[in-house]
Amino acid sequence: MIDRVEILTGSASAVYGSDAMAGVINFILKKSVDGTILDYRYGDTSRGGGESHHLTLTSGFERGGFTGVVGLELLDKKPLWGYQRGIQDSTLDAPTSRRRLPRLTAQLYDWDDDVNIAPADGCQAMAGLNEGTTVLAEDRYGEPYCGSERAIAYRTIQNQRKGANAYGAFEYTISDSLTWFADVQLGWQEVKLLTGTNGNDVASDHMGWEFHDPASTNNYRNKMFFNANTGHYEIWSRQFTPEEIGGLGNRMNVTTEKTLAVTTGFNGTFGENWDWEASYNHSQYKADVGMPRIRAAAANRLFLGERLGYDDDGYAIYAPDPARLFTPLTEAEFASIAAMSTFRPKSDNDNLSFTASTPSLFTLPAGDVGFAGALEYGSQSYRINPDPLALTEDAYVGPRYGDGSGSRDRWSAAGELRMPLLSSLQASLAGRYDRYSYGGKHPGKFTWSAGLEWRPIDTLLMRGSYGTGFRAPDMHYLFAGQDYYRTRYATDYYQCRTDEPGYSDGDCYDDGSWDVSTFDVYTGNLELDVETSRSMTAGFVWSPTSAFDIAMDFYKIRVMNQVQAQDRELLRMTEADCRLGKTAEGVTVDANSPTCADALARVIRDANGDITSVHFAPINISQEETSGIDVTANYRLQTAVAGDFRFTASYNWARRHTRIQYPGDPSEDMLDVSFSATTLPRSKGNVGATWDRGAWGASLFGTYLGRVANYDNDAWTQATWRFNAGARYDVNDHFRVSLTVNNLLDKMPPKDPTWANYPYYDTSWFDSFGRSFFVQLTYKFGGKPLD
Repeated sequence: MIDRVEILTGSASAVYGSDAMAGVINFILKKSVDGTILDYRYGDTSRGGGESHHLTLTSGFERGGFTGVVGLELLDKKPLWGYQRGIQDSTLDAPTSRRRLPRLTAQLYDWDDDVNIAPADGCQAMAGLNEGTTVLAEDRYGEPYCGSERAIAYRTIQNQRKGANAYGAFEYTISDSLTWFADVQLGWQEVKLLTGTNGNDVASDHMGWEFHDPASTNNYRNKMFFNANTGHYEIWSRQFTPEEIGGLGNRMNVTTEKTLAVTTGFNGTFGENWDWEASYNHSQYKADVGMPRIRAAAANRLFLGERLGYDDDGYAIYAPDPARLFTPLTEAEFASIAAMSTFRPKSDNDNLSFTASTPSLFTLPAGDVGFAGALEYGSQSYRINPDPLALTEDAYVGPRYGDGSGSRDRWSAAGELRMPLLSSLQASLAGRYDRYSYGGKHPGKFTWSAGLEWRPIDTLLMRGSYGTGFRAPDMHYLFAGQDYYRTRYATDYYQCRTDEPGYSDGDCYDDGSWDVSTFDVYTGNLELDVETSRSMTAGFVWSPTSAFDIAMDFYKIRVMNQVQAQDRELLRMTEADCRLGKTAEGVTVDANSPTCADALARVIRDANGDITSVHFAPINISQEETSGIDVTANYRLQTAVAGDFRFTASYNWARRHTRIQYPGDPSEDMLDVSFSATTLPRSKGNVGATWDRGAWGASLFGTYLGRVANYDNDAWTQATWRFNAGARYDVNDHFRVSLTVNNLLDKMPPKDPTWANYPYYDTSWFDSFGRSFFVQLTYKFGGKPLD
């Protein structure tokens, strides 16, 4: 259904508006097709898991002045599980001894004596759980618990996916100068996944339980109760297993999506050499997002029995039987405490547009000046529609979620000129103004771009461009309701520096004596401004022969006013500075400054002076800059006997990539090994070769990724190559068989002895899918031969 893909580099906001700060990728769908094409592709992996089936059907028709293209796509992809890959199928794959400990299945912690209490049978009752891998283990302090090396891998590394998409493009020629058109896209998709946690935080991945009662005292990690049988305060922790829940499929997040996009309008001609188009577009997204949860009250009752009240300090009192904690649940028992929390998000987007263009607005000595102009009006809205119980503190174990909804309108006007200044020199100039309206705000932004192309000789093209760009804030940045985050170790810098006047902020953080547990609140910010950018490119394309060409471009992009959430740690530090009237280094601080007013309002303290919450929001604060060089070369070789060959190569080298996170901060080198916020390679590239000879064809494609920093940001991991290969055979001019192999050499992620968190490698650049292959059958009924 996709005809071609166009990639436009540099800032394109002057033509495309928001979100085109650094380039645009256009997917051009088919507008005409002869015959009917049936395409089936089967995929699998050599190490197992991830099997897929993909079927597409494309056809078209022409009846007088009415033409159409229709397409149908069906997809069925099985999940790929962590336990299906040897490099991450247990905690024993971790590079550090601490992380090799079995993952918690059941643990009873006595707060008063600071010890774990082992079950009397040494975990024998649970030995059959987690596929028979649950044993009596010891934590890093030598304390006993029931755990499994296998349980860490009960998560998907490739989602399960089923989907159906339908597409139709229709045109009706009313007259020589007027045509009606309509494009319709319908989609349905079901995605299933299972997440996990790195350690023993059993509640956060919805597969575990710990005591949860907001009415109980705000205690250590909010999961401690008083055991009337022992007279001690205790914490009970439980991770549920595949055998108890009836299979991992019963605890997967399930998202069912429905999408619709309709564009209809008219196009035609008027005057001399003028083309025009008027269109209306509507798109919408609806989903049912099911997240498995544990019902807090039911789970408390199942494991602890009935609550007996609260003690004088406000802690809930129970008299539980510890055997209950260490006894496997039946599927029915688990079902009695399980729930599926469903969100129903929805978004709508409506746009009206009018464009007009001519290849000859006026004439310069070197030729005609082309022009294109556009007017647009649009509106967009969204609503999360969460499960009401997920907004409360007491319904479910684990995270409390938030809400959000809002709408905004937008209008824009744009124009573009392409001018021949000389027979060898072309110039382009574009400008656009966008204005948004929401919540009583009306931010607007003008962006522009200019470009030059000079061809001093037929084989050489010199080119350059400069442009400005912008990006309107995401809707949820503006309209987010209250999202909740539990911070278990939040340093109270004010109390620390009051008690220990000589301490620095670092001393307070490292000491830990002033750590408190806070319930932080994130909300949207209608005061956000647009993000802005400036970009420039300069380069050349040299084509000395029809068989060879090479292009080289230098680029530089700077993004300002980037949106990011306020740093809660920094807010607590700033609040301490403002309360004390000076920084930890002794620099005087104006307590009446806007910065102090904001920090003092956001750090919430109770009547005793203890921090209970930090309210934070997204703000325009950071800036980022990158520059580098792109090189691309192509060589074509035609032979009379061996066939036709094509060789391609491209390389990107980042000269600079820096960030200033907060005003006044020093510039950070994002390419340096010590930069901890992310791992970025300085260089990337690819090489490729294709061969065609009659009915046969083959290809080999390699991707290069330069070295990236390790987890500890003190050394580099090795650069990597990944190779893909393909072959085809045309049985006849209407029937083709193809084979594609990705990751031909079955390479796994490079080893990083410091990456102790599961899955023990950097998932931003690598995966453990291994070698995958796809067999494709393509048959065309009628029409011209296959391309």
